[in-house]
Amino acid sequence: MGNTVLHKAETRGRANHGWLESYHTFSFANYHNPERMNFGVLRVLNDDTVAAGKGFGAHPHDNMEIISIPLEGDLEHKDSMGNATVIRNGDIQAMSAGTGITHSEYNKNSDRQVKFLQIWLYPNKRNVTPRYDQISLDVKERRNKFQQILSPSPDDAGVWINQDAWFHLGNFEDGIETEYTVKSEQNGVYAFVLKGSVEIEGQALETRDGFGIWDVKSLKIKSTAADTEVLLMDVPMAL
Repeated sequence: MGNTVLHKAETRGRANHGWLESYHTFSFANYHNPERMNFGVLRVLNDDTVAAGKGFGAHPHDNMEIISIPLEGDLEHKDSMGNATVIRNGDIQAMSAGTGITHSEYNKNSDRQVKFLQIWLYPNKRNVTPRYDQISLDVKERRNKFQQILSPSPDDAGVWINQDAWFHLGNFEDGIETEYTVKSEQNGVYAFVLKGSVEIEGQALETRDGFGIWDVKSLKIKSTAADTEVLLMDVPMAL
């Protein structure tokens, strides 16, 4: 088995701002861990819960590919490119910050929280024209298999970004075995367990655990609980 890194859920950084509770797999804001700066080009994996009626005010980014995966509730997005949208479970949002954008994300609902993953990847091209993309996917297409949700190409399934990365989401019944082929020999795979439990190349993982593996051509994955959901992020290892 190639090289691996394991990040148990309880070892993540945590920030509680009242309106926002965030768990950081990698160093972010006030959480700084020199051992956990990135996995290849994967720089940020934040597991965010936003309270009812609260949100992130307008703030800038540049030269980063930013992906949001809503897990629960509705998140309203506005940006300096004129986009005003709502993302909810089943949607995938990607922004190429490039030369610079400003955006806000807000939970307009007064009666329920929003949960979403905020993921940042370093781009393979700097100072591109900023771009916004959002799609809705049929979640039934990931039942007991992996559904591609992101790629490097506008002609491929999912949203696309300026990086040789592929994301897949799968939802599995107990005991389902599957194999994932890594897209490029330059890439590794970072798996994040959204719910349930799974074994990847024999490594047991529980809910919200992260597991990175590289220098392998494929991964054997077996769900070990009912209603297991796994995100695979296939990313270049060299910055």
